[in-house]
Amino acid sequence: MSEEAAQPEGVALDDLAATRLLAARLARALKAGDVVGLAGDLGAGKTTFARAVIRALGNESDVPSPTFTLVQTYDTPAGTVWHFDLYRLEAPEEAFELALEDAFRDGITLIEWPERLGALLPRDRLEIRLAIVTGTERRRAHLVGHGAWAARLEALELAPVDA
Repeated sequence: MSEEAAQPEGVALDDLAATRLLAARLARALKAGDVVGLAGDLGAGKTTFARAVIRALGNESDVPSPTFTLVQTYDTPAGTVWHFDLYRLEAPEEAFELALEDAFRDGITLIEWPERLGALLPRDRLEIRLAIVTGTERRRAHLVGHGAWAARLEALELAPVDA
């Protein structure tokens, strides 16, 4: 049984600025070997969140959704960021063709649609489930730390300060 820590109520993301703030706070804690899964329905803000993390890590280049390329890499002062979009993956093993093992070992890995990896997801990871608040433009982020991320998540102050 793996250790797990969660923020039960989640983090309210009232606007794009709140999303960027949460992403920037997370980015400060990321290092090579970290894996962050970004889950949620279409349009929930997974790519927006990934883009904000990459920019907060110091890469200001265009960050398109990797929906069709499946993976994009970005050089940052913190190391290489691997941004995967696995929506089109038909089987978890297909991810090996995308140099997934290299990303897990050497990079900071952001994975949209992480559930597509099934058992290939590493034990130590942070999962962020983004949800649209019904009838609004707002989002809610639920963070769950698995393995070593359980303690790291508890130690971090990632929630934006309520105004």
